[in-house]
Amino acid sequence: MNTELSTRISRRLAPFFSREPFHALQQEMDDLINRFSAGWNTEWAGGVSVPSIDLTETDKSVEVRMDLPGVKPEEISIEVSGNTLRVSGERKEEKEEKGKTYHRVERYSGTFARAITLPCAVKDERVDAECKDGVLTISLPKADEAKTHKIKVKGNGK
Repeated sequence: MNTELSTRISRRLAPFFSREPFHALQQEMDDLINRFSAGWNTEWAGGVSVPSIDLTETDKSVEVRMDLPGVKPEEISIEVSGNTLRVSGERKEEKEEKGKTYHRVERYSGTFARAITLPCAVKDERVDAECKDGVLTISLPKADEAKTHKIKVKGNGK
């Protein structure tokens, strides 16, 4: 193969050997799926919403934060079983007002559920939950055996 042809081919193929095209393809596929599914009725798509979470851990506890806008605290159920946290509930549908024409309805109403595997054992009798400004925060104190214990190393002398 002559040098000019091999240089042209390698320049054309170079983008396919870097990670950038795959990242761009992934973003494009995500956008396509989001556009395609934007009009789906959640009942048709399974009927249960799965809220996003943040799961963090410190030396003493595990904390879960979950976005639940428009959900009242009494509409939320929280259960801890072993190392699994289950959060479920329902966002009530707002009543349609007379005299209004709805051109687009995208806000979700209906049931939601999420099961989260916790990174360690927790004291399930001491779990605390608070819902403020549409964010549910669940604090789960670690069980004593799950806490980090620092050990002092002894020397042989002075």
